[in-house]
Amino acid sequence: MVSCCSNNQTFRPEEESKKLKLVRERLNKINKPALKTIQSPDGDIIDCVLLRHQPAFDHPKLKGKKPLDPPESPNGHNRKGMAAEDFQMWMMSGESCPEGTIPIRRTTEGDMLRASSVASFGKKPTRLVRRDSTSDGHEHAVGYVSGDEYYGAKANINVWAPRVSNQYEFSLSQLWVISGSFGDDLNTIEAGWQVSPELYGDYYPRFFTYWTSDAYQATGCYNLLCSGFVQTNNRIAIGAAISPTSSYGGGQFDISLLVWKDPKHGNWWLEFGSGILVGYWPSILFTHLRDRASMVQFGGEIVNSSPGGSHTSTEMGSGHFAGEGFGKASYFRNLQVVDWDNNLIPLPNLKVLADHPNCYDIQGGINSVWGNYFYFGGPGRNVNCP
Repeated sequence: MVSCCSNNQTFRPEEESKKLKLVRERLNKINKPALKTIQSPDGDIIDCVLLRHQPAFDHPKLKGKKPLDPPESPNGHNRKGMAAEDFQMWMMSGESCPEGTIPIRRTTEGDMLRASSVASFGKKPTRLVRRDSTSDGHEHAVGYVSGDEYYGAKANINVWAPRVSNQYEFSLSQLWVISGSFGDDLNTIEAGWQVSPELYGDYYPRFFTYWTSDAYQATGCYNLLCSGFVQTNNRIAIGAAISPTSSYGGGQFDISLLVWKDPKHGNWWLEFGSGILVGYWPSILFTHLRDRASMVQFGGEIVNSSPGGSHTSTEMGSGHFAGEGFGKASYFRNLQVVDWDNNLIPLPNLKVLADHPNCYDIQGGINSVWGNYFYFGGPGRNVNCP
């Protein structure tokens, strides 16, 4: 007699109900009571939650605290240019969250059940940030600076909707502000856009943030999926889909992100576009980043799960190699860092690195219009990347 199911797929009602109970407990922690709810055209539900009720203030060191006032911007920060706040799909509904609240993308049971476990939901897999990434399937094409003290980073990041081959992989473009060694004490602050079917259940590029203070082990998470990042803005939903995106040989769209350390209180603030403060990572979340960063990195990352023993065809950036240039390859431009005296300065000696240049590559440059920039990305699997 042939059994219908393998042992590990046997349906065990008591285990299922135990898991659902865990899921619902976690959802109750993440999803806060809403003053208003907005239905987004892409299927997301956006909850307008009182500032003081957001997940950050569940953190033992932040309980009872109030969100801080905006800090002083870095010197040399030009706030002209794109002031678009309607870059997210949910804004197309014409609805907005009232003053004193923040928009939070509601997490569903489905979101959580796609994760490998309830405990790992909303986290990056434990891994090193860069260098030998072959062992864990994470592949990068990045530009970076190290060997100095950094107090922030800024970039314009080209937005695309790269193909992601399966739900266990992702493709992202982001900046990393890093301190500590690449061992257990790694501290990072991260922001950018990502396509992650496991996390969001779709293939839209979405605005995201991340942090960890122990190399992606017990601390930190994406967006507002744990207590940490304090959001202060009522117009931007972290984790919501970005629209428009760039098209091959057509219109190009980029987002400007600035992360910097407030010289007065020491917290790390995130600014989007021209002067739109999103919120901050309190310095108490970190060890090394309480003081400064020792490295800043910009670029793309994908997960290669080697489906069928071949390299994945998940795309990085636009899915085209750096050599194709503007309108075809994805770019980062106007790369800058913040120095000890709160000045935005051009990058000193940008280095570029692609783990698997036959699959995804990178080419750096500098000119008077874009400052420090690079093109990067690729299609993944191809004749030279089997």
